[in-house]
Amino acid sequence: MITTWTKVVSTIVVLVAALPGLAAAETPPGDVSSLTYGTKQPYAQQQDPATYQPPPAGFRPVFTQHVSRHGSRALSSSKYDELALRMWDQAASENALTTLGQQVGDDVRSLRAVTNTLGYGNLTRRGVQEHQGLATRVYQRLPELFDQISAGKEHIAVVTSGKDRAVDSGRVFAQALAKADPAVAASIEPARTDRDLLYFHKNNAQYQNYLDNDPRLAEALRRIVDQPRTHQVANSVLRRIFAPPFVDRLAAGNYDFVATDGTHVTDEVQAARVIYDLYAITPSMSSEGTWQFDRVIDGENAQWLGYLSDAEEFYRKGPAFAGDDITYRMADVLLDDLFAKLEEKRAGTSNLGAEFRFTHAEEIIPLAARMKLPGSTQPTPREQLFTQADNPWRGALVAPMAANIQWDMYQRGSDYIVRMLYNEKQTAFQPGCAPIQPDSTFYRLDELQHCFGRHATS
Repeated sequence: MITTWTKVVSTIVVLVAALPGLAAAETPPGDVSSLTYGTKQPYAQQQDPATYQPPPAGFRPVFTQHVSRHGSRALSSSKYDELALRMWDQAASENALTTLGQQVGDDVRSLRAVTNTLGYGNLTRRGVQEHQGLATRVYQRLPELFDQISAGKEHIAVVTSGKDRAVDSGRVFAQALAKADPAVAASIEPARTDRDLLYFHKNNAQYQNYLDNDPRLAEALRRIVDQPRTHQVANSVLRRIFAPPFVDRLAAGNYDFVATDGTHVTDEVQAARVIYDLYAITPSMSSEGTWQFDRVIDGENAQWLGYLSDAEEFYRKGPAFAGDDITYRMADVLLDDLFAKLEEKRAGTSNLGAEFRFTHAEEIIPLAARMKLPGSTQPTPREQLFTQADNPWRGALVAPMAANIQWDMYQRGSDYIVRMLYNEKQTAFQPGCAPIQPDSTFYRLDELQHCFGRHATS
């Protein structure tokens, strides 16, 4: 599949470059058009690079690295469009579709056809553009470093989870970096796969047991879904598509729609969330077509369904429950690797000038919580529910498509300092880490090792 998709990516790259203004176009820094799409929110850089703090006098860049989520993609599987069409077909057989429902049904079929052509879970043109932009900006941010690399003295590593969308994100990124400076191309090492590093959630038995068996998780998700507001929103959404008696039968459990993968829809809340998943993916596919699911899900209904999506991500991958780090302590393997690359560079044992990693929301969200990044520091006591009124965690801000955490290291003599960009915004390290001076975004490597509880290697 990767071989076939390589041809698709190459075609997309050509198409993006050929469309006037599209390859260079970027969402304005800081603009997140809607928080209702959760972690399916397309990427937007969060700070204008022209406003970054410069490094102190005498420091030069010697290394950069990042961890990035794959770019915007198509639906990850066929269950959402498949289940939607099973509901539509049943409603049609009962003459229970509204006029809008008939139109939206056409949208589902169109979306399904496009996704089948693109490939489920594969990058969209927007996803390609996101990683092209990231690569171009990292080059523009650190020209002195890339001059050093292109002189043939250092190399660039590209590491992926091995999943197609991560592999292709890495490929697109590397191609854009080489385009920004053709002299750099020879320094880019062949991409390699490291599932233990970049797909660690699948290999962690304790975490998988938490997902499958933890009573706190099951209770919290049940309580959130069982709120009266959830049922009100589900009915409001579905009645725009289906006749009221059909929605009532759905709510009563009279239907059991089953996707090929075994996913069931047996009530109105599950049905509405299927429609939400179609609504949420379409911004990522905006270059492939136009689908107007916002005619069905809008305003406060979109906000509430987005909250349900965020709540599930929060409990399954984020800060989750107070006093327990089961959802994010597994990210230590990735945090350790970030530090190791800095330490090896300082020790003179590494020939890398840059390392770029491509992974998934299942890794970015725990890493953000482990690092106590903004919006990822507040867990919820078991007796309370996660709400957006008293917790800042938002999937669209923590881990949108192409979310990234970047560390740049600078050297002056024997002194090494580091700055962090989180979704390209200069960001302070966790509380307890002291910058080189008040209000600075630069930290000495020794200080970071100390405040993260690491031992210096040199």
